[in-house]
Amino acid sequence: MNLNLTNKTAIVCGSTQGIGRAVAVELALMGANVTLMARNETALQAVCAGLDTASGQTHRYIVADFADTSQVKSAIENYLAQHPDVHILINNTGGPAGGAIIDAPIDQLVQTFQNHLINNHILAQAVVPSMKKWGFGRIVNIISTSVKQPIAGLGVSNTVRAAVGNWAKTLSLELGQYGITVNNVLPGFTKTARLDAVLAMRAQSAGTTTQAVAAQLESEIPVGRFAEAEEVAAAAAFLCSPAAASISGINIPVDGGKTASL
Repeated sequence: MNLNLTNKTAIVCGSTQGIGRAVAVELALMGANVTLMARNETALQAVCAGLDTASGQTHRYIVADFADTSQVKSAIENYLAQHPDVHILINNTGGPAGGAIIDAPIDQLVQTFQNHLINNHILAQAVVPSMKKWGFGRIVNIISTSVKQPIAGLGVSNTVRAAVGNWAKTLSLELGQYGITVNNVLPGFTKTARLDAVLAMRAQSAGTTTQAVAAQLESEIPVGRFAEAEEVAAAAAFLCSPAAASISGINIPVDGGKTASL
């Protein structure tokens, strides 16, 4: 199986912690040059310094705050002016605060739409020309199982992530002819800071402890536990490989079997 990404360059968003960081680590182990993208330069430098370089890679980083779409656009344009070749894009952004959709302020919906779909679109438009030139491209969006089955208490996230899923499917139909695949990885409950926040929100709402909420949620997962960030990263990394060239336009849940649909 060809998993070798030597001489390929990947941009990994939200890569200073959690799933994004785990994806960056995995792609570097597969030989890719990894460019991290996030808002905290100190954290970016630390992660960048720890990435594998056994294949002689050069790792870089881009500083950008995904709350500001104009900043994301200028940052990627400045980067590409110096380093124009990109083969892999990992779209990954932290989720919004929880709550019922009926209570969501309009500005929260707009901001979340910009953070996720608009930024994904800006980045895809920026790197697709390079992918077309090389006849090789991988766009992987880290979304959520809410694309398939809405998650209680995450109204804004459910709404916007479904939009990203349909954007990605449409993009896959348009770009396949150029050797570019577009896929979505859908994490379920995964051991990250985001899960800690969700557990705390649910515990406060129910008047119980985070430990009790975690135990209840784990009991609903067929494999009996939360996923590790590295397990989600492994699915994303495989989709970036040459071996996955005929896999496009799909959703891959990494949720221990919890999602009720196929």
